[in-house]
Amino acid sequence: MSNTTSQHQDEYLVEALNVQKTYKMGANTIEVLRGVSVGIRAGETVSVVGASGAGKSTLLHILGGLDEPSRGTVLFRRQSLYDMGNRERADIRALKIGFVFQSYHLLPELDILENVMLPAMSRGGALRSMARSRARAEELLKSVGLEARAMHRPTELSGGEQQRAALARALMNDPEIVLADEPTGNLDSKTGDLVLQYLFDLTKERGHTLVLVTHNEQVASRCDRMLSLRDGCVVSS
Repeated sequence: MSNTTSQHQDEYLVEALNVQKTYKMGANTIEVLRGVSVGIRAGETVSVVGASGAGKSTLLHILGGLDEPSRGTVLFRRQSLYDMGNRERADIRALKIGFVFQSYHLLPELDILENVMLPAMSRGGALRSMARSRARAEELLKSVGLEARAMHRPTELSGGEQQRAALARALMNDPEIVLADEPTGNLDSKTGDLVLQYLFDLTKERGHTLVLVTHNEQVASRCDRMLSLRDGCVVSS
């Protein structure tokens, strides 16, 4: 490998190399990803677009350490995510990666402040730093305009408010990268635009890398780069 190529690859925060993903459904094999290679640099915003079933969410989950590829390699800061142990990979997911899903995944038995604080509970010494975690969660809720809703349960919030709370939760551990999977898919256009504004503003302001799965090319065009998938393959990037 030439020095130029090595230096080029060293720039990537997350990299997929010839990633394939297949699922067995009875006697049938479904090919979702067919040899995807893509690199994401620290600090950039990348949109992932494509028709339903193109493999967008699957790719995002694999990049985030949630779903192991059938073949291929995923590197996070040059470490192979799926060659490491489950505990080490879980630590990277918890501390280095923030997730925002289409469904908000807030725990109904906890109030909004407690939901936002949850990722901090995975860190060592969480109980000793409870006051600090609470202060950070309060600051994040304020940054998404929800400081007055901190003591409310998720069912008392609108969909847009729940997604803003989910964004605050994703940023709780100050992750290096935020992976957002159709974060406005359950929202009307006006509410979705507000959520996206918070998403773009907060990740840029805090220097987070952002990978955003979306079916909306207007939203995708707001990113530094657009990655287009078709039938499990990258057709443009």
